[in-house]
Amino acid sequence: MAVAALSQYDYIFALTTIFAFLDAWNIGANDVANSFATSVSSRSLTMKQAMAIAAVMEFAGAVSVGSRVAATIRSKIIEPHLYDEQPAVLLLAMMCAIIGSSTFLTFATKMGFPVSTTHSIIGGLVGAGAASIGIKQVNWEWDGVSSIFAAWVIAPGIAGTVGAALFLITKYFIMTRRHAVRNAFYSIPVYTFITIGALVMLVVWKGIQLEVSLSNTEIAVCVVTVAGGLTALECFFLLPFLWRRIMHEDWELRWYHCLQGPWLLKRPPPSRPPPGTNALNIKDYYRGHLTKEELETIRASESLLESAKSPDSHARTDSEADSAITTALPSPAIQASTLTRRSTTDAGPPLRPLGPWHSAPVLLWRFKRITLRGLEQDVIRLQKRHPQSILNYKIEDMHARAPRYDNRAEYMYSALQILTAASASFIHGASDVSNAIAPFTSAFLIWRTGLIADEVHVPLWVLAFGGAGISLGLLTYGYHVMRNLGNRLTLMSPSRGFCMELAGGITVLMATRLAIPVSSTQCIAGAAIGVGLANGDWRAINVRLVGWIYLGWLITVPVTGLIAGGLMGIILWAPRW
Repeated sequence: MAVAALSQYDYIFALTTIFAFLDAWNIGANDVANSFATSVSSRSLTMKQAMAIAAVMEFAGAVSVGSRVAATIRSKIIEPHLYDEQPAVLLLAMMCAIIGSSTFLTFATKMGFPVSTTHSIIGGLVGAGAASIGIKQVNWEWDGVSSIFAAWVIAPGIAGTVGAALFLITKYFIMTRRHAVRNAFYSIPVYTFITIGALVMLVVWKGIQLEVSLSNTEIAVCVVTVAGGLTALECFFLLPFLWRRIMHEDWELRWYHCLQGPWLLKRPPPSRPPPGTNALNIKDYYRGHLTKEELETIRASESLLESAKSPDSHARTDSEADSAITTALPSPAIQASTLTRRSTTDAGPPLRPLGPWHSAPVLLWRFKRITLRGLEQDVIRLQKRHPQSILNYKIEDMHARAPRYDNRAEYMYSALQILTAASASFIHGASDVSNAIAPFTSAFLIWRTGLIADEVHVPLWVLAFGGAGISLGLLTYGYHVMRNLGNRLTLMSPSRGFCMELAGGITVLMATRLAIPVSSTQCIAGAAIGVGLANGDWRAINVRLVGWIYLGWLITVPVTGLIAGGLMGIILWAPRW
């Protein structure tokens, strides 16, 4: 292996490598986690399913499409050729920028705050550049830092508008209609075509590690052909399965029966299900979230208990007390439903098996608890903890204001949400991997060649390095951010989550086309706010949490800039004797 041109600075490159991986790890634990909070919170995906999809799609997006965005982050904030006489200073600036970004992100992720990883690295670059070449040399124009400030309003605004429009269409034309389940079934191909078309458009626009230049007509042909072909496959295999399972209530179907395609419709009628069982096994997507009537039931019960304990209650006769309780409380059926809905939670982590500590089952259990701890977290249960937290904002009242829809119709959108989650994850990997690898790539090439090149080719192993860090961060620590989003922001269900994810993906796609480094955090948060407002009541969203998220966006750039700039200034301008 050839000796690096700046081998005397091996320690700087080593530190850059370590903190670049930490930065990528935080992108997975923070950015990807807030993107998948909607899918997990709506129960469309379990934690393990979400992690598996995210790990594959994030890595695929980073490796196949991620290189072109990397050049945008590298050159738009500070001009690399200002360091032509001292390339080692730019190497140091990249190290300080990555350290500033990863340090702030680690703290934010630990606290569970969803912040912008895009703005974090940009703040680091601004601080390191200002400390090394002067604050006037930082690109404050529209094609530089100014676009970041504008993105604080533009990205959430676009995502919120698109999300609200999608949900209003879904709400009024599908979910609230008489035949909601059938309407939801017919909408699946339309939404699938839009989702796949957006993903194909991203790939065609950016290319898969190839210099491809297509005309507008050729792009349209590619999008229609691929999206139409995959939608046709879905209509052939998936839709007959859903029709048979939901419309015919065929409880005997298994997932592999979808391979039979249209021949499923010729199956004989299903046998009678066992008595007292939920034959279709469709989830109650609103389990644990009280309606207005159920919430009033709980509060009436609590009020009666309080009044029974008060001194005035002894003045009543038994018959008067019984009459008051009977009048105040709803029917027994509503009380039973309320208790069930409020007390039912998802399963927690597996219990320790019986046996001594050195037995194989116990050792295997301990190994899984250490390595797979993030997969075993019950995000929905964690979202209900700490009722006095400043982020909770009367969660039960907030959820009670959102309407409920048929769980069978929600089940249809659960299948769609899996598709949008996978597509959004691919788009995120393609867009946000640059936050970690762009400064690292500059540092690597400067350390190896000692030169500052006009064009930087991102090696495949660097993309794989960033993609692996993102996937690992989500697997191990993503639940910290997931618990503060999802149902703490607004009530989640598959239909709502699908609209949020599709709106966020479309917004990121538009920004990627325009080479604007927007944050997926801003897009998904803006989409969630838009969908929440589309419920018809602004109290159906957690305005307090929205304020905290926005505050996190505002402080990200100055805090990371101060960390990176302070470190750069101390190292570069410290007295030497």
